[in-house]
Amino acid sequence: MIALRQVSLQRGPQTLIEGADLTLHAGHKAGIVGPNGAGKSSLFKLLLGELSPDKGEVEMSGGQRIAHMDQEVAALERAIIDYVLDGDRELRHTEAALEAARERGDAHREAELHGTIEALDGYSAPARAAQLLIGLGFVQADLERPLSDFSGGWRMRVNLARTLFKPSDLLLLDEPTNHLDLDALLWLEQWLTRYPGTLLLISHDRDFLDAVCDHIVHFDRQRLVLYRGNYSTFERTRAEKLALQQAEAAKQQARREEIERFVARFRYQANKARAAQSRLKTLERMGDIAVAHADSPFHFTIPCADKVSHPLLVLDEARLGYRDDAGRETVQLEGVKLTLLPGQRIGLLGPNGAGKSTLIKSLTGDLPLLTGRRVAGEHLAIGYFAQHQLEGLDLAATPFMHVQRLSPTAADLDIRKFLGGFGFHGDDVFAEVARFSGGEKARLALALVVWQKPNLLLLDEPTNHLDLEMREALTEALASFAGTVIIVSHDRHLLRATVDEFWRVADHRVEPFDGDLEDYRAWLKARLEGERREARADKADRQAEGEAPREDRQTARRAAAELREKLRPLKKTRDRVEQAMEKVQAELASVEEALGDAELYTDPARKAELTERLARQGELKSRLEQLETEWLAAEEALEAAELRLTL
Repeated sequence: MIALRQVSLQRGPQTLIEGADLTLHAGHKAGIVGPNGAGKSSLFKLLLGELSPDKGEVEMSGGQRIAHMDQEVAALERAIIDYVLDGDRELRHTEAALEAARERGDAHREAELHGTIEALDGYSAPARAAQLLIGLGFVQADLERPLSDFSGGWRMRVNLARTLFKPSDLLLLDEPTNHLDLDALLWLEQWLTRYPGTLLLISHDRDFLDAVCDHIVHFDRQRLVLYRGNYSTFERTRAEKLALQQAEAAKQQARREEIERFVARFRYQANKARAAQSRLKTLERMGDIAVAHADSPFHFTIPCADKVSHPLLVLDEARLGYRDDAGRETVQLEGVKLTLLPGQRIGLLGPNGAGKSTLIKSLTGDLPLLTGRRVAGEHLAIGYFAQHQLEGLDLAATPFMHVQRLSPTAADLDIRKFLGGFGFHGDDVFAEVARFSGGEKARLALALVVWQKPNLLLLDEPTNHLDLEMREALTEALASFAGTVIIVSHDRHLLRATVDEFWRVADHRVEPFDGDLEDYRAWLKARLEGERREARADKADRQAEGEAPREDRQTARRAAAELREKLRPLKKTRDRVEQAMEKVQAELASVEEALGDAELYTDPARKAELTERLARQGELKSRLEQLETEWLAAEEALEAAELRLTL
């Protein structure tokens, strides 16, 4: 049992929790929700003993084994499967003791330790660790690769696998889905529903919370309010409370009218595909959602460009992929033939590494086609959001300055009103971006895309780092957007509520997917079962042929070494670009620090210095953007090559 009794917690000048009471019993799966900065992560630190309450008591049942996911992972030279196995410290300690007993020749102690390993289920540990890693998107050939080979997002997946592997009675997960694609998210969802212990889960993914949680803990004005049921039940219950407690009738009616217009727009398209039917089912409960989020600080619309071409964009018989410095090609998608029309709303589905991001970047024109044609309409105006854009923000500038640079003649009041819709109020408009959290930076990057009035929105995982309130505001804004939308997202609520059709990116092809997200889940399951059948058949064939001769095993090891050698140039390219990025970022930080000197702008004698530093800042930002594109290309090329070499 976990019990908080009249707990108060303050961090610096900010009070996070005031006089909170909360009781969770063994086996509960509780979702922790509330706005960014409310204190959700601090609650975890209270339970871990890393923080002490300023008032009140935190009581926990004795003897609980707690597993908690670290937010940072070092780039170790340790194989990822060994890193996951290290999560079970008792097993590793017993294995070390067994090795020491063997060296001493202590047969009696060896027998005891073998029994201990058996009790710890240690002999199945490597298979269980491998299953976790493969479920989270790794392939068999990855398991012996060192952690340092992988990018930050993939290292976080390894860290998640290690956390799940660790024996626990209480599992604390803080935003575990941020670095996952839809396939890995669906796998994690199933794993957590089978987890026998107590789960506390911080997440901004409503479908994930719905599937996994049976209780919701809501941070509500420095109090902790416990709701029985999943997230949808919480929304309905909270909507009823708000309707009774607040005079929100006018705001709620405006929301309902907006939703009704949205439904009317798509009601008669339901017979086109099951995806549209699924979306209408989602809309049936959007009234409750609107009421539950009536007090959200985020309200904005996405204006569309005044002029629109028909068609907007065409790809004709295109091959998509990357060329390395030596001119070698890595093809991810072939025979791509598509036409984007005004008003289309498309969700991209497909396994990790299949080429969804490659398709998006090819549509933007940032990634040249290997072959084929890209024909843009005369009035095409693209708005592109991707996670790397957060790194492209000017840390020394403010949200106001970012927008003003895009539109120097815009009225100050219009800029401030616009930014207010994204949660930047008062002095926040003039705060340095360097002080912002990941969620605030994501909101600003999204605001800059919206400000430019696109008629084609390309969104690659737009909800990462956004809390539930901002996700809901984005969902509503996309629902009323008049332009064309293409989305890659693991947020199923966003997909259901904003797209009319799905395209599947898999097996080097892009093709329409006739179905909804449940059909896609079934397709994934069938695909995985097919792969397992093939693996079992291959194993049976090998067993029928008998043990391979020693020469064959040596040949296999040589082949594996050759495969690693083929990947080496791609890794070197990625690492070289990464090092260049670090150098440019360091110099850019130095230049921007110098530009922060107020005298530089007021001293006439330093005018030439100011001009020189501003020019250098522009050069470095341009170079950094180019390197980011090269790094993404190198990373995706490496992933594609690894996938191809393991088939």
